[in-house]
Amino acid sequence: MTSNPNKPTFHTDRSRLFKDRFAKWGISAGGVMVLVALLLIFFYLLYVVQPIFESAKVETRNSVKLQNASEVVGLGIEEQTEVAFLLGEKGNVDFYNVEKEQFGKKITTLNTELPSDVSSFASSAPFQGQYAYGLENGSVVVVAPKFLVTFPNNQRQLTPRLDYPLGDMALEVDDQGAAITKFAFSHYEDKTAVVALTADKRVLFSSFVGEENMFTGEVEWVVERTELDIEGRVDELLISPDTTRTFVRSANQIYVYDTRYPSEVEQIQLLAANEENANLVSTQLLAGANSLMLANDNGEVSQWFEVNTENGREFQKIRAFETSKQSKLNIFTEFYRRTFFTAGANGELGIYYTTSDAKLWQGKVSDGPIQNFAISPRSNAALILADDALKVIEIHNEHPEVTWSALWQEVWYEGYPEPGYIWQSTSASDDFESKFSLVPISFGTIKAAMYAMLFAVPIALSAAIYTAYFMSSELRKVVKPTVEIMEALPTVILGFLAGLWLAPLIEEHLPAIVGLLVLLPIGILLTAFGWNKLPASIRHRIPEGSHSILLIPVVIFIGWLSFAMSNSIELWMFDGNVRQYLTNELGMTFDQRNSLVVGIAMGFAVIPTIFSIAEDAVFSVPKHLSNGSLALGATQWQTLVRVVLLTASPGIFSAVMMGLGRAVGETMIVLMATGNTPIMDWSIFQGMRTLAANIAVEMPESEVGSSHYRILFLAAFVLFIFTFVFNTVAEFVRQQLREKYSSM
Repeated sequence: MTSNPNKPTFHTDRSRLFKDRFAKWGISAGGVMVLVALLLIFFYLLYVVQPIFESAKVETRNSVKLQNASEVVGLGIEEQTEVAFLLGEKGNVDFYNVEKEQFGKKITTLNTELPSDVSSFASSAPFQGQYAYGLENGSVVVVAPKFLVTFPNNQRQLTPRLDYPLGDMALEVDDQGAAITKFAFSHYEDKTAVVALTADKRVLFSSFVGEENMFTGEVEWVVERTELDIEGRVDELLISPDTTRTFVRSANQIYVYDTRYPSEVEQIQLLAANEENANLVSTQLLAGANSLMLANDNGEVSQWFEVNTENGREFQKIRAFETSKQSKLNIFTEFYRRTFFTAGANGELGIYYTTSDAKLWQGKVSDGPIQNFAISPRSNAALILADDALKVIEIHNEHPEVTWSALWQEVWYEGYPEPGYIWQSTSASDDFESKFSLVPISFGTIKAAMYAMLFAVPIALSAAIYTAYFMSSELRKVVKPTVEIMEALPTVILGFLAGLWLAPLIEEHLPAIVGLLVLLPIGILLTAFGWNKLPASIRHRIPEGSHSILLIPVVIFIGWLSFAMSNSIELWMFDGNVRQYLTNELGMTFDQRNSLVVGIAMGFAVIPTIFSIAEDAVFSVPKHLSNGSLALGATQWQTLVRVVLLTASPGIFSAVMMGLGRAVGETMIVLMATGNTPIMDWSIFQGMRTLAANIAVEMPESEVGSSHYRILFLAAFVLFIFTFVFNTVAEFVRQQLREKYSSM
């Protein structure tokens, strides 16, 4: 059998085969690595975010029996939870080591200098760290346990001492010398206020102002006293840390006094605050002293704070918490956060956070009643006196303010007239309560992207269709690269120009901007209409596909005309001030850096992305489809609408979605061109704050591991989900369009 000499022979190019396989595997590996990188980002964000949703945990460190537990009237623990102090009913302060290795070892006892026998005891707001003894002679002595920190032989050592913040002399609360049976006090700046119940049933408000003697240098106290008119017995007394509000509980009623001016003390409200078929058993001021916490014997604890009403600012019940039903229920609060604890007669401890309306933990910590309780300054431990034993519990409760409802639902914050979506993460005040609603910044992200797309999509798609379908090849070679080069322009430059040049320009010439939006489309249509009415001999002088050049002078003229008429229109229609007209007549707020500025600036950043992809999609439509349509008698516009655009629709849709993804993730333009105000308003004349801009602004100032820090990562996770959803929907729709029109 002989071979056919005419049969062609094929030689395999081994190097080309190797290159093809290498490229195939390289591209596949690159795609897999991209997916792996996305998954790693996804899981890292979850890793950082996950701790904010963990429940509170309570663990017992240790306990020790006390011989004189019944004489203890107050507790406290220092910041590192190494030393606890117990204040006795006779003025003695015992210090104990509560570290695990030496738990219960008594360090020392210091005695408070008291000029008379003790008749009562009170503690200040936790963050003030002060305690006071009411005396039989009608005076009060304030004491503050402190610790001197030294490092002998490089070992940290705490030396207890007693300070007297108001001096060694007692404050004379009652000038008649009656014993103080109940009282509350606060020291604020140079002022000290005491509200006290005397043995002869009088309720006195005494204000002490320290004045330095110019000769001796000693502080002398100037006192003003006011007797409060209370009907019935007095069960509890409270005073705000800044001394502006005083509360007296008499049975189930709360008397609220304005004590801002000691000489003009007045009752501003009387609360019938008990629940139906229940009685009040205890009251306490929440951290910040804006909220009043009331416990009922049916187990309900309610939060009250002042809101605006028809009668002015009044205390109203805002929310309630269900605890275990018991006749005696005490409330204790943290130093700064809005966490509160309930301690009952059955040895059960509850941990709650008011703003997030959350029960964080509840369980028994002793078999008998909890006699006293004190939280540590860092809120990571607590001291409990129960069953005649001193016990330290460790509390893991780092992010009590974060719940899904607090992040995504309306929350009624202290001092606000109604529930709302609020983002305000920081403040200079220790009383400040962080507000972490993600709704306004998510809304701002959508708002910014929407206005940017409203500006960019019509321009970019129109330009892409004209460039790919109508424009001559010579002009297209100039226009397409020019537009694509715009994409390389740093967005920080666009944001800089938008914030410092465009925003003031729009504010000063707002009628001109509105005129441009109206006159440009009209002018272009009129130019096209007039061009078609010209003789063919004139129209044919312009090369086919180059007619768009004629619009350049038209656009320039309309722009000049709009700005030239701006001042006249403003004077004629708006009395010379558009901003004032918008505010006074239409009730619209005008911010210089607003959504209009962002829409224009971010639109310019998005246009190149949409234009490039859409232009390629339209230009890539096979010529035989358009030629066949034209050969069958269709016009160019019919061919464009019914053939070319349908065939290119997957690419056009991808272009729009890519532009949307770019707009959603944009940072610098939004950061520099808006006021970064996290408000929820669709007004084009107000700003917004987006997720990306919020992360860029606040991440540098957030404490690593704090709730603020982790919520910023949660915002990044939400942004990640946004873009993932957009891209997934875009790919799904693109595949559907491709399958539908691939047979054309």
